[in-house]
Amino acid sequence: MEIKTVRIQKPDNVNLILGQSHFIKTVEDIHEVMVNAVPGIKFGIAFCESSGPCLVRFSGTDPELIELAKNNAYSLACGHSFIVFMKDAFPINVLNAIKNVPEVCRIFCATANPLEVLVAETEQGRGIMGVIDGFKSKGIETEEDIKARKELLRKLGYKLS
Repeated sequence: MEIKTVRIQKPDNVNLILGQSHFIKTVEDIHEVMVNAVPGIKFGIAFCESSGPCLVRFSGTDPELIELAKNNAYSLACGHSFIVFMKDAFPINVLNAIKNVPEVCRIFCATANPLEVLVAETEQGRGIMGVIDGFKSKGIETEEDIKARKELLRKLGYKLS
């Protein structure tokens, strides 16, 4: 077995969700979840099929994000994994709906941070072992940091008071 690191390529302002599923209809089901959760959402999804022709299947509403999803999924090439890229929406807006898709097995991460995916490769294929989401902690928040965090949540509309 060989362990590799695959760096996800994306613009800083794009969020993503990386997960694992078990069936080819993942692309259609997640597409439906995305458009029903956030009307007008811009996204691209790609799914690594792991049997039969083993193709990267894809869909979405934004050509740029679809290309991003296809290219990153192909770089991962991990069986039954999927990656969703989105703009002008946050994973929090769609994450529970995606988790409730019957064929979704797990979510590895939902982030806008730089992302590295730890991939194990054997003679049979490749699988995701885990992720490195962003950077290591640099300290513990102060009272000033707490105030800034709370202000950000209110500015984004996630907290009222």
